[in-house]
Amino acid sequence: MTSTGPTSTTASFADRDHRAEIVERLYDVAVDPIRLEELLEVWEGRVAPLRDSAIALEDAEIEAHLARATVFLDRYDAAAVRDGQPSVLEEIPRSAAFLADGGAQVAGCNRAAGLAFGIAEGGPFAALPFEPEDRELLQGVIRKVALRKAEKVVTLRIRSTVTGSPVILRVSPVEGPKPLALVVSTELVWPEGFATTVQEAFGLTAAEVEIVRGVTLGLPLRDIAEARGRSLETVRTQVRSVLAKTETHSQAELVRVVLGLMDVALVPVAGQAGPAARGELEPRPWREMRAVDGRRLTWISFGDPAGQPVLYMHLDYGLIRWPAAAERAAAARGLRVIVPVRAGYGRTDPLPKGADHLEGVTQDYAAVLDHLGLKGAVAIPLGADLRFAMHLANTRPDLVRGIVGAACQLPIRTPAQYERMDKWQRFILANARHAPRVLPFLVQAGFSLARRLGKEPFFRQVNGGSAADMATFALAEVKAAVLEGSDVCMSAKWSAHAAFTAECIGSEKDWSAVVRAVRVPVRLLQGDQDPQSPVQTIRELAAEYPHLAVEFLPETGQLLFFAAWPQVLDAVQRMLAAGAAVGTGH
Repeated sequence: MTSTGPTSTTASFADRDHRAEIVERLYDVAVDPIRLEELLEVWEGRVAPLRDSAIALEDAEIEAHLARATVFLDRYDAAAVRDGQPSVLEEIPRSAAFLADGGAQVAGCNRAAGLAFGIAEGGPFAALPFEPEDRELLQGVIRKVALRKAEKVVTLRIRSTVTGSPVILRVSPVEGPKPLALVVSTELVWPEGFATTVQEAFGLTAAEVEIVRGVTLGLPLRDIAEARGRSLETVRTQVRSVLAKTETHSQAELVRVVLGLMDVALVPVAGQAGPAARGELEPRPWREMRAVDGRRLTWISFGDPAGQPVLYMHLDYGLIRWPAAAERAAAARGLRVIVPVRAGYGRTDPLPKGADHLEGVTQDYAAVLDHLGLKGAVAIPLGADLRFAMHLANTRPDLVRGIVGAACQLPIRTPAQYERMDKWQRFILANARHAPRVLPFLVQAGFSLARRLGKEPFFRQVNGGSAADMATFALAEVKAAVLEGSDVCMSAKWSAHAAFTAECIGSEKDWSAVVRAVRVPVRLLQGDQDPQSPVQTIRELAAEYPHLAVEFLPETGQLLFFAAWPQVLDAVQRMLAAGAAVGTGH
């Protein structure tokens, strides 16, 4: 065991039995993440004494066991992915596809198949819209392919009893614990609500959207003209207008662009089935660019495309979506909301190894705003994202005219401020400061637990200490926004636990100099039931920074933005108006 100061005896594990118990719990969690809370209780007793000192916990024996336990945890996660048959369907968002073994039931299907064929997971194979003899032929092919008794890939041509048109079916085997075949069809669907997405994305008229729909679904222009009661020349003129507005040069290129948008519209939220279950969230197309170092940066946007800029920061949970009513309100209020996805989340590339996290993230935010040509935005940070908003304002004052924080965290100063946190928040953040070498395992175990329980039960377990947050999360629109938005942090095929770990470690470093240096207006709206930043802690810390305006909102917690977004947007608009008045000399 090593340590880093005269108080090393405080940090040492003198109690061998206690250390043995921790090691045992580490391996318990590695093979069954559901036991993470048991480790939390034991580990808390080791870290708590360190809050009275400036040293970090170091223990060679514990770290050696951590390395081995991480191997087991990696295997657990890999096994969980292999056992999840739906993952193969998630890679096919726009073509109707399903899994079957040739028996009487459909083993699984994507949303496109549900819409095109009217089938469901576990539903009857006989529900497929084909003639009985065609279904029998298809079943026989599926059985042979699944059992590897036929060609690796078999293609069939079957007529749909719904449209009367031929459907091409491609049948291929699927790796897994039981024999299954994947059936992918040529049937495309036009997602519910997708017309609005296309119209907003490209500024099209309703008539032009119908033209796009027909072209995307493969209809000849003559058929589109007949169906719309228009001349062929009129439709050709509309196509030329659509190509100009979408900045495409051919119908084929137009279809590729629209199918890219459709990929987003057809990807369901884990555990949810349709638009109503998703809280009627509009699909938001992904945008991307390359940073100067070649890394991919991604973002989404919503609101008024010509509105005043708002930079929204998504917290370490990756909450990139707002409640549906809030996203609609942004457009009505004339706000253009930009939501960059931070390094290591979703499809945004991680920062280079060894890069300064605060500086790297800040530069990414600046790169996206520069790419879009936006200046003078108001930033809305959540939690410890406040440090990114402030550092961006300090280093690029042309990009940020003010900050409206929602349930923000300030740099922690005392052990008592950790003690006031609820146990899950304290477990992660205290270890981020005092046991950073242990944190990656703890975070990965937390992500594994979330997969095991499901996002919704895990959120309730971690945030159950705040009645306000539980009441907010119970609202259908809030739940939909949290569950769908956080897919960039964790989904069936993605885990941002490494990025989450870096975010936590960065938040627990001393960034008080960043706070003191801020010159733009800062207004912090804080919750009176925040499990991470309680009222007393915020009052203590804010006293050190008199230039910050702090207001506590009743019956709110860490989900303050989702509970009180009208108040947050009111504050944003006031700040934008004040900045505009200053800029014009009024």
